[in-house]
Amino acid sequence: MPFTKNRRAHTFFMILFFVCLGMTCEIFFTAFTALFTQTPLCNKPLGAMAGTTYVWMAFVYAIIPILGILFYDKVKNIPFWLRLPMYVCIIYAVEFTSGYILTLITGSCPWEYKTGWQIMGLIRLDYFPAWLFFAWMIERLYVFVNARVIR
Repeated sequence: MPFTKNRRAHTFFMILFFVCLGMTCEIFFTAFTALFTQTPLCNKPLGAMAGTTYVWMAFVYAIIPILGILFYDKVKNIPFWLRLPMYVCIIYAVEFTSGYILTLITGSCPWEYKTGWQIMGLIRLDYFPAWLFFAWMIERLYVFVNARVIR
């Protein structure tokens, strides 16, 4: 039965885990990017290592375990060097779609890329290597946590 009490608890835990992980990674990424580009965030000095995220991102990162349920079993036998670019394409699709929807709802996209190889300010193609690493990390964590959480 797909909606047993244990399955609901498992899914809720996975969503909460990936929301916390995704938002934490984003805070670290923006802090290190600000330091690297010498662009202070939040009116703080560079040495403060201030990073940012948005509450809206919780909904975006909550999609990770749902996509894992839909895709991982179908692609797990494909070599990882082919799987990771597929994941990045999914990430770009989610980033673009969620950014576009947020622009419609709030009037602006929280990340609004203005530099780099960006498309409509919603995705940055030059972040591809970072997204490859993130996709690899997420897949490994998804497999690890999913196998160990009580179902």
